[in-house]
Amino acid sequence: MSFNHFDEKGQAIMVDVSAKQPTMRTARAAATVKLKTETLTAILEGAVSKGDVLGVARLAGIAAAKKTPDLIPLSHPLAIHHAAVEFKTDQASGTVIVEATVRAFERTGVEMEAMTSAAVAALTIYDMCKGTDKSITIGEIRLLYKEGGKSGVYRSIPE
Repeated sequence: MSFNHFDEKGQAIMVDVSAKQPTMRTARAAATVKLKTETLTAILEGAVSKGDVLGVARLAGIAAAKKTPDLIPLSHPLAIHHAAVEFKTDQASGTVIVEATVRAFERTGVEMEAMTSAAVAALTIYDMCKGTDKSITIGEIRLLYKEGGKSGVYRSIPE
Protein backbone atom coordinates (compact mmCIF):
# COMPACT_ATOMS: atom_id res chain seq x y z
CA MET A 1 0.00 0.00 0.00
CA SER A 2 1.38 3.41 -0.88
CA PHE A 3 0.52 6.67 0.84
CA ASN A 4 0.29 9.89 -1.12
CA HIS A 5 1.23 12.20 1.76
CA PHE A 6 4.94 11.46 1.34
CA ASP A 7 7.39 12.51 -1.36
CA GLU A 8 10.06 10.28 -2.90
CA LYS A 9 12.35 11.05 0.07
CA GLY A 10 9.73 9.98 2.62
CA GLN A 11 8.98 13.53 3.75
CA ALA A 12 5.43 14.51 4.61
CA ILE A 13 3.78 16.71 1.96
CA MET A 14 0.38 18.21 1.26
CA VAL A 15 -1.03 16.36 -1.74
CA ASP A 16 -1.30 18.55 -4.85
CA VAL A 17 -4.97 18.49 -5.86
CA SER A 18 -4.79 21.47 -8.22
CA ALA A 19 -5.29 19.35 -11.35
CA LYS A 20 -8.39 17.61 -9.99
CA GLN A 21 -11.85 18.76 -11.00
CA PRO A 22 -14.14 19.90 -8.19
CA THR A 23 -17.10 17.65 -7.43
CA MET A 24 -19.75 17.67 -4.74
CA ARG A 25 -18.24 15.96 -1.68
CA THR A 26 -20.21 14.74 1.33
CA ALA A 27 -19.04 12.94 4.45
CA ARG A 28 -20.79 11.80 7.62
CA ALA A 29 -18.89 10.74 10.74
CA ALA A 30 -19.79 9.71 14.29
CA ALA A 31 -18.32 9.77 17.78
CA THR A 32 -19.67 7.93 20.81
CA VAL A 33 -19.92 9.54 24.25
CA LYS A 34 -20.72 7.43 27.32
CA LEU A 35 -21.97 9.19 30.45
CA LYS A 36 -23.73 8.33 33.68
CA THR A 37 -27.44 8.00 32.97
CA GLU A 38 -28.16 10.84 35.41
CA THR A 39 -25.74 13.08 33.50
CA LEU A 40 -27.52 12.37 30.23
CA THR A 41 -30.86 13.04 31.92
CA ALA A 42 -29.54 16.41 33.13
CA ILE A 43 -28.36 17.23 29.61
CA LEU A 44 -31.73 16.38 28.09
CA GLU A 45 -33.63 18.30 30.79
CA GLY A 46 -31.40 21.38 30.40
CA ALA A 47 -30.21 21.05 34.00
CA VAL A 48 -26.43 21.19 33.45
CA SER A 49 -24.97 24.25 35.20
CA LYS A 50 -22.86 25.27 32.17
CA GLY A 51 -25.96 25.55 29.97
CA ASP A 52 -27.27 23.92 26.79
CA VAL A 53 -24.74 21.11 26.37
CA LEU A 54 -25.94 19.78 23.02
CA GLY A 55 -26.50 23.27 21.61
CA VAL A 56 -22.97 24.34 22.47
CA ALA A 57 -21.56 21.00 21.25
CA ARG A 58 -23.40 21.48 17.93
CA LEU A 59 -21.82 24.91 17.46
CA ALA A 60 -18.37 23.60 18.46
CA GLY A 61 -18.66 20.78 15.93
CA ILE A 62 -19.65 23.14 13.13
CA ALA A 63 -16.78 25.49 13.99
CA ALA A 64 -14.37 22.52 14.11
CA ALA A 65 -15.32 21.43 10.60
CA LYS A 66 -14.33 24.89 9.36
CA LYS A 67 -11.08 24.88 11.35
CA THR A 68 -9.87 21.40 10.33
CA PRO A 69 -6.89 22.66 8.26
CA ASP A 70 -5.67 24.54 11.35
CA LEU A 71 -5.69 21.29 13.36
CA ILE A 72 -4.69 18.59 10.85
CA PRO A 73 -1.36 19.64 9.30
CA LEU A 74 -1.76 18.17 5.78
CA SER A 75 -5.47 18.90 5.41
CA HIS A 76 -6.48 21.28 2.62
CA PRO A 77 -8.40 24.48 3.39
CA LEU A 78 -11.85 23.96 1.89
CA ALA A 79 -14.85 26.16 1.20
CA ILE A 80 -17.39 24.23 3.24
CA HIS A 81 -20.94 24.66 2.00
CA HIS A 82 -22.73 22.73 4.74
CA ALA A 83 -21.88 21.50 8.22
CA ALA A 84 -24.38 19.98 10.63
CA VAL A 85 -24.18 18.10 13.91
CA GLU A 86 -26.97 15.92 15.28
CA PHE A 87 -27.26 13.78 18.39
CA LYS A 88 -28.82 10.38 19.02
CA THR A 89 -29.29 9.62 22.70
CA ASP A 90 -30.02 6.44 24.61
CA GLN A 91 -30.91 7.28 28.20
CA ALA A 92 -30.92 3.64 29.34
CA SER A 93 -27.22 3.24 28.45
CA GLY A 94 -26.13 6.86 28.95
CA THR A 95 -24.92 7.08 25.36
CA VAL A 96 -24.80 10.02 22.99
CA ILE A 97 -23.92 9.35 19.35
CA VAL A 98 -22.66 12.53 17.73
CA GLU A 99 -23.19 12.57 13.96
CA ALA A 100 -21.55 15.24 11.83
CA THR A 101 -22.25 15.88 8.15
CA VAL A 102 -20.09 18.10 5.95
CA ARG A 103 -20.57 19.02 2.30
CA ALA A 104 -18.42 21.01 -0.14
CA PHE A 105 -17.93 21.42 -3.89
CA GLU A 106 -14.19 20.81 -3.88
CA ARG A 107 -11.18 18.97 -5.34
CA THR A 108 -10.70 16.78 -2.27
CA GLY A 109 -12.96 15.04 0.23
CA VAL A 110 -14.44 16.29 3.48
CA GLU A 111 -13.94 13.15 5.60
CA MET A 112 -11.45 14.85 7.92
CA GLU A 113 -13.80 17.79 8.41
CA ALA A 114 -16.67 15.47 9.36
CA MET A 115 -14.53 13.40 11.74
CA THR A 116 -13.00 16.51 13.34
CA SER A 117 -16.49 17.94 13.75
CA ALA A 118 -17.79 14.81 15.50
CA ALA A 119 -14.70 14.58 17.73
CA VAL A 120 -14.82 18.21 18.86
CA ALA A 121 -18.57 18.06 19.52
CA ALA A 122 -17.93 14.97 21.69
CA LEU A 123 -15.10 16.75 23.52
CA THR A 124 -17.40 19.70 24.14
CA ILE A 125 -19.97 17.42 25.78
CA TYR A 126 -17.17 16.16 28.02
CA ASP A 127 -15.99 19.68 28.81
CA MET A 128 -19.44 20.91 29.77
CA CYS A 129 -20.19 17.90 32.01
CA LYS A 130 -16.81 17.00 33.53
CA GLY A 131 -17.53 18.94 36.71
CA THR A 132 -20.23 16.48 37.75
CA ASP A 133 -19.24 13.32 35.84
CA LYS A 134 -15.56 12.40 35.75
CA SER A 135 -16.34 8.97 34.24
CA ILE A 136 -17.34 10.26 30.80
CA THR A 137 -15.62 8.45 27.95
CA ILE A 138 -15.36 9.29 24.29
CA GLY A 139 -15.23 6.19 22.19
CA GLU A 140 -15.11 5.28 18.57
CA ILE A 141 -14.74 8.11 16.06
CA ARG A 142 -15.41 6.80 12.58
CA LEU A 143 -16.39 7.62 9.05
CA LEU A 144 -19.96 6.51 8.34
CA TYR A 145 -20.38 7.67 4.75
CA LYS A 146 -18.59 9.57 2.01
CA GLU A 147 -19.31 10.34 -1.60
CA GLY A 148 -17.72 12.37 -4.36
CA GLY A 149 -14.46 12.17 -6.21
CA LYS A 150 -12.98 9.26 -8.10
CA SER A 151 -13.22 6.79 -5.21
CA GLY A 152 -17.02 7.08 -5.24
CA VAL A 153 -19.29 6.12 -2.36
CA TYR A 154 -18.21 4.54 0.93
CA ARG A 155 -20.64 3.25 3.57
CA SER A 156 -19.49 1.72 6.82
CA ILE A 157 -21.02 -1.57 7.89
CA PRO A 158 -22.93 -1.63 10.18
CA GLU A 159 -24.21 1.93 10.29
